[in-house]
Parts: sequence; structure tokens; C-alpha cells
Amino acid sequence: MSGRARLALCAAVATLCAAGALLPLVEPISWLIQAAVLLAVVTGVGAAVRRVPLAGPLVIGAQVLTCVLLMTLLFTPGEAILGLLPGPDALGEFGRLVQAGIRDVGRYATPAPVTPGIRLLLISGVLLIGLIVDALAVTYRSAAPAGLPLLALYSVAAGLSQGGAGWLRFLVAAAGYLLLLLAEGRDRLSQWGRVFGGGGADRPDRGPGFAALGGPALAPVRTGRRIGALVLGIALVVPALLPSLGGGLFGGSGGGAGPGGGGGTISAVNPLVSLQDSLNQPEDKEVLNYRTTATDTRDLYLRIVALDQFDGTTWKPSERTVTDVPDRLPEPPGLSPAVDLNRINTSISTAEWYAQNWLPLPYPAAKVDISGRWRFEPKGRTLVGDRGQNTRGLQYQVESLQVRPTSGQLAAAPAPPSGLLREYTKVPRSLPRVVRSTARQVTRGAPTAYAKAVKLQDWFALNGGFSYNTDVRAGSGSQAIARFLRQKEGFCVHFSFSMAAMARTLGIPARVAVGFTPGTKQPDGTTSVGLKDAHAWPELYFQGIGWTRFEPTPSRGSIPDYAYPAAPDTPDPDSPDPEPSRPTAPDSPSADPTCGPDERRAGSGMACIAVPTESGTQPPDGGSSPWTVVALAPAALLVLLLPAGPLLWRRRIRSARLADQDGDPAASTLAAWQELLDTAWDFGILPDESLTPRKAAERIIRIGDLQPEPAEATRRVAAAVEQVLYAPQPQSVSGLAADVAQVRSGLRAGAGRGRRLRAEFAPRSVARLRHAGSARWSALRLRCRDSRPVAWARRATAAVRRGPRRV
Repeated sequence: MSGRARLALCAAVATLCAAGALLPLVEPISWLIQAAVLLAVVTGVGAAVRRVPLAGPLVIGAQVLTCVLLMTLLFTPGEAILGLLPGPDALGEFGRLVQAGIRDVGRYATPAPVTPGIRLLLISGVLLIGLIVDALAVTYRSAAPAGLPLLALYSVAAGLSQGGAGWLRFLVAAAGYLLLLLAEGRDRLSQWGRVFGGGGADRPDRGPGFAALGGPALAPVRTGRRIGALVLGIALVVPALLPSLGGGLFGGSGGGAGPGGGGGTISAVNPLVSLQDSLNQPEDKEVLNYRTTATDTRDLYLRIVALDQFDGTTWKPSERTVTDVPDRLPEPPGLSPAVDLNRINTSISTAEWYAQNWLPLPYPAAKVDISGRWRFEPKGRTLVGDRGQNTRGLQYQVESLQVRPTSGQLAAAPAPPSGLLREYTKVPRSLPRVVRSTARQVTRGAPTAYAKAVKLQDWFALNGGFSYNTDVRAGSGSQAIARFLRQKEGFCVHFSFSMAAMARTLGIPARVAVGFTPGTKQPDGTTSVGLKDAHAWPELYFQGIGWTRFEPTPSRGSIPDYAYPAAPDTPDPDSPDPEPSRPTAPDSPSADPTCGPDERRAGSGMACIAVPTESGTQPPDGGSSPWTVVALAPAALLVLLLPAGPLLWRRRIRSARLADQDGDPAASTLAAWQELLDTAWDFGILPDESLTPRKAAERIIRIGDLQPEPAEATRRVAAAVEQVLYAPQPQSVSGLAADVAQVRSGLRAGAGRGRRLRAEFAPRSVARLRHAGSARWSALRLRCRDSRPVAWARRATAAVRRGPRRV
């Protein structure tokens, strides 16, 4: 294999190593196998075209053409001309797949399914990076800058992965880049021929110790090392600065608390992707169950997080300061003693597979008894896990308040504080005018903020012509709400986001809460909360009551009693309230004609609920296949052992050379001399075969700045070599192994830290492996050529060509 072909192969391997960081983002991993095959074909085309040879731009053009044909064959064979050439129909299909891929990226949380659109984006991205790396490293022979596109690929993957790409994937990507640099260095040096080789291999009278082990010298490519170190350093820093699309609120990382005791912050999380990705889950797995002292659980929503920042694109939680969880949580803001409330206690147990960072709590919680590393965020009154703490398999107790305001109290609520009003009524300038005008039109004639809130809720849930549809694209950008108001169909995210935004345009403080509806009562007295109980709803602030839940989503959740201003007479307080109940036939969730195929009725008199879960967290039966583990384990072991390969090889060679060479004094002496030369090479002193042993020893002493004792040991080894080479009857010399060890200690003492580490873990003398392998391969080919079967076949072929002999 030529130097350029080897370099092209290393460029492809480096690209695939960096692409491995994308594996946590999607599943299954079949797309990477396809990308590897296509990249191998493109690399082979480049290697073949370079042998012509052609100019660099023509080589790149041939590879690009190959990419286009391969992508057409893979993704649009039905629309292509002859199944291979891209025509107008194929280009149109490519455009559709790209749009679908971008839509799916915004729709699914990690790990996302490999839809055709996502597959196209992944494979085309890997091929593009592979082309750039190949062009820089192979076509234009500049491997060091090729680390920049590799860094871009790895950084994007690390920034989007939950918790980053992980140290193992970083190690794989870094090993690929270093392999590329090493291949380029060897390719450059190979153009200068052999720098060092042992002499005397053709003199059988000197014994087996004279066999040459030489190879090309590996000079330090300083520019490549510096750029490589810079790129690897950036790769460590950049992913830490990128925002993470974590697992979300229903099964993965929903945010993180800073370390420390009394301070820290939590970062913004966008639940939109998690909600839409999971609304159509076919199976209703239990997330948690609870026992409560509440007699009426219709309003016992379990709240996870409050989204209070609206930037025109979506709602998300602000970055807030977190503190240690106090013994008793502060009183809810704005709650007046005149409002009726009940104190209830709830014992909650979460499923073993349910793991996310935000703790589900009834709102407002007054006291939380829980073990683990949890922090308290006062503004949203939420608990968030710190340093890896999550909700998997928890048991905790919560004392909370059931606030029961009347419609009269809400209607008579005074104006909220100016600071709170200013913070929670912010809307971006990019918000379309139709949102404000629609809010004013719907609430026309409403005298109070409460009356406006009820009119907004009724317009969405009852008389506005809206329908619930989980297949509607969530969308993003400032036009998303306007599009929803025009199309009038969506799911709970659309309704809660839109009502909160419209309430803010009317001067009503508003935010969005994400969590779970109350769940379903079980025969044993507990209440079960499943995946399909997840929900999003708006919370509006009224002074004297605090943050108050409303329910604008049609046929979902339960509208609170205080949201009926014209409600009939209240029932007898002594009569028990109906409890929500789950259908007795869970295997037929669509038995109710008003419920969709993936929905169920939450209870008697309540609505159908279709609820998301985070795709990043699966129940125990959704783990990786054992065959996947078996297949990946050897590769992971190889990656771990690869950096230690030079160290292990060098130690084995040193031990073999300094051992007794079967009583052959010449072999032992020359092996010790070879080890001394390689030791000096490892510390940066290149061997020079043109020098005599004595001059070579003096050169090592001078460059290595050896002290008197190591210098004398070097001269003793050189003298022993001269005695073996030139004496009529060579004599055995003892103590050479100790002399070589002393020289090595002297070189190590005079070298800097970086050179010592390089000599230990990346010795330069490893370059002899390449030459030794080439020599063995050549010898094997000669043996095969001269073997008896091959010789017989040649004679037979020659006889056939000559034809029969004439008599």
C-alpha cells in the first residue's frame, strides 16, 4: 500500500472515529455502517484517481460526483434516472427528505429514531466531513488542519448529547486524529528513504545478532503536534460550553444544579421536544404512585417545573439560583390567609426506570422529606437533582397545600407587585400582532383579569373551535403561535403556551407548568400516575391567591371549580367528591369514541389524556441487545489498549534484547548496543549508522548531556561492540544490561518532563515495527513464489503455452 493510500485510509478512519460521537443521538446505529461503506467507496475512488495522476481539484470533483451518485442510489433510486443519476424528481425527493429530517430533529428527543430524513442528514454530514478531511490530509498533504472539521463533527455531537459525548468517545475521536497525524509523518519521512538500519546482516560469521532491525526515523513534526494539542484542548472545552439537549422532563436530564452547598444555578430546559416526541406512546407505563390524605384528588397535579421565560420562540425556565432544601419551604408568594386551604400529606414512590432531574411535587409544597442530593429553586418552588441525582426508584413524603379560592376572590384580586408584573408580562417584540389582537377580541367586555383568564380558557377549551391533535408539528419561531391560532389544532403544549402568551399581552402575569395530572385510583388505595398522565398547563398570578392553574386544552385534564364564574350552587361539602378512575380494560384504550387510538379517559367525567414520556429513558425491557454489547466490547477493549501498545511493545523488546542470547556473546553484545541506540532514539537522539560505535557513543553523551557515570557506561558498551566487530576472537563481556540501564537512567535524568513521557508512552523507536513488518511480508512473498506448488504450476503453464513437441 502506497503512502498516500495509507494516509487516505487513516483519514477515513479518523472521520468515522469522530462520527462515533453521534451514536448517542440516534438509534439504531445502522446508519453509521452505511456511512462507513459509502465513505470507504469514496476514499477508494480518490485513491484510484490519484494514481492517474490528476490535479487536486479534479480528484475532489471525482469524489464529490461519487458521493452524489451513492446518495442517489441509497435514498432516491425510484426517482433517479436509471436508478443512479439524479434528475429533477430525485432532487425534489432530496429536498423533501431534508425538510423531513430537520422537522424530525426538532420533534424527537435524544436518542431519536433514525427516520429517513435523519438518516440522510447523518450520512451526508459524515460524507461531507470525510471529503474535507481527505482533501486536506491526502490531496493537499496537510493533515494537521484536518483536525478542525473533525473537531466540528465531534463538538456538535458532544454538545447535543445528554451529558456530553463521554470520555470514551473523545478518546476514540482523538485516537483517530492522532493516527492521521502519525500516518502523514510517516508518509513524509518515507520520501527520504531509510535513515537508520543495522549493519552487517550479510556477514553470517558474526552470528544472528547482526540482523538489521533498522527503519525510517520518525522526526518530530512540531507543527502537527502543536495543532493537534490545540485541537484536542478545544475539543475538551467547547462541548462544556455548548447547551445540552438533555433527556427532558419525563425520563432524562431536565436540568442541572451547580455544585456546592448554598449556591449554584439551574439552566434552561425546553420540554417542547420531549412532550411532542412522546405524546403518541403506545404503552402507558407507570411513572409513580402515591397515597394521599386528600379526599379530592382532581386538583392534585404533580408539578415538575415552571417555564417562565418567553423569548418568542418557546417557553423555558429561567436560569435561577438554587439553595439547599430547607426544613420547611417558604410560604407561597401572594397567598392570603383569607383563602380557604387544606394541608395534605402525600407519600410518593417513583418507578425504577423513571429517571429525570426534576422532582414531581404537588403545588404548592410546604415540606419535602427526601434523601439524596436535591436543591431548592425558590422562584418556581421546584426541587432539582444535583451532581447526578435523579428520580429513579425514590420514596419521599410531601406536605402541600390545597388552595381553594372562590371566583369572587379571584375577581376581586388587587394588582400584583410591580416587579412581579414586569417580569411575568414580558413578551418579545417579534410576537405577531395577531396574538395581541386575538387576545383583546376574545376577552372583549371582561371587566377583570380573572374574567379575561376565564374567557381565554373557555375560548381554547370550549367555544373557539380548537381540536386536540398530537400529530401537529410543534414548530418554532415567532410565527408558531400565530400558526396555531390560525389552524386551531394542537396538543397541550400549544394550548398552554398560547394562553400564557396571550395572558401576558393582556397584562396578566403568566407562566407554563409541566408535570402530571392526578392519575387513577387503584383498588389498594394508591393512585397510579402513568406516562399518559403527563401534561402542560398555564399558571396565572392573582394577588392574594398566588399562581393559579387554568386548563385551556380541550378534552384534557380537569377544569378547576374556581374557573366557572357562573357555576351552579356548590355541592354539599359532606358529600364525597368523585375520584378519577382508570378504565378497567387498559388493553382497549380507544373504546370511548371520543378518545383517540393512543388516548384514554382519565376518570369519570374527565377528559381523554395522551401523555408524553422522554424517549431518552426507557423501561428496563428497552435496554441494549446483548449482541450489541458482545460486538462492542472487543472494540472498546481495543480502543483502551491501543494507546498502551507502543509502551508494551517497547518493554518486550528491551527485555528480549537484554536477556542472554543463548550463550552467543556477539549476539548479546550487539543486542545491547541496539537497545542503547533505540533508547537514545526514544529520547530524541536519532541514530546515525555512518558513525563508528565509538563516535556514536560520544554523540549520545554530548546530545544527551550525560553525567560521568552514564557516559562511562555508554563508552563501555561501545568498546564491547568494537571488540566484537573487529577482534579476531570476540570475548564475552558481562554487565552490558546494567550499563544500558544506567545509560537510560542518565538520559531520563537529563530530559524534560515532556520528553520523558514521550519516551515512555510514545517511543520513537516503534518506527522499526513498520520496517520489520515490510521485511517479513517481502520474505513471505518470496517463499510463496518459490514454493513447490507454485513452481509446478509455472512449469505446467509454460508447457501448455509451448504446445506438444514435434517428433
